[in-house]
Amino acid sequence: MSVTGKTAVITGSNSGIGLGVARELARAGANVVLNSFTDRAEDHALAEEIAKEFGVEARYIQADMSKGADCRALIDAAGTCDILVNNAGIQHVSPIDTFPVDKWDAIIAINLTSAFHTTAAALPKMRAAGWGRVVNIASAHGLTASPYKSAYVAAKHGIVGMTKTVALETAEEPITCNAVCPGYVLTPLVEAQIPDTMEKYNMGREEVIKKVMLERQPSREFATVEQLGGTVAFLCSDAAAQITGTTISVDGGWTAL
Repeated sequence: MSVTGKTAVITGSNSGIGLGVARELARAGANVVLNSFTDRAEDHALAEEIAKEFGVEARYIQADMSKGADCRALIDAAGTCDILVNNAGIQHVSPIDTFPVDKWDAIIAINLTSAFHTTAAALPKMRAAGWGRVVNIASAHGLTASPYKSAYVAAKHGIVGMTKTVALETAEEPITCNAVCPGYVLTPLVEAQIPDTMEKYNMGREEVIKKVMLERQPSREFATVEQLGGTVAFLCSDAAAQITGTTISVDGGWTAL
């Protein structure tokens, strides 16, 4: 499953799923480009840590995924982009009739439109190199829906649709495009929500995880960032060369219901 010497650009990758994907691709031998909208010393330190740990090249490039020009500039600044992982995303929960317009616009821009811009900029580089992998981090909400998440569900359904279109446009080339659809993943952000949820429902940690947070996830277990990263690394491998235009769910059975 080696991708040694390939360069992977992972959007929204200074924490959570994106960082987990970057680490697993580096473990598989890829050089990695981390990204987020901040430009802090600790962001660049993350890249240095990955480079040292896995013996690969790693860089951090600041770019605001809500801005199309920044998205394309990220790919240009990377120089090489053999693997593109569109992971950047935000969330807001509200009934649709009171959903803030600015939140709708931001979610669509970051969760969906950014992937259009980065993919459009990356494909010429992949074609010039004669090889490429596009992996879009969608969601179980790219295949199903929940109330009060209209923008997120719309964006993730859009990502799944765009994945299929890109796959068809590159079907006769050594380039694939797939979407990974996680359920609930144990990220630092989710971990931070557990104490408040315990207090709200007056439950212990394991009970609130299984009965409240993972109510829709039949396994009653969180997916891990390492599992998501491993799935992406597989899709970038030679074994997955004929897997394109599809979704892979890492959701503990959520979408089997």
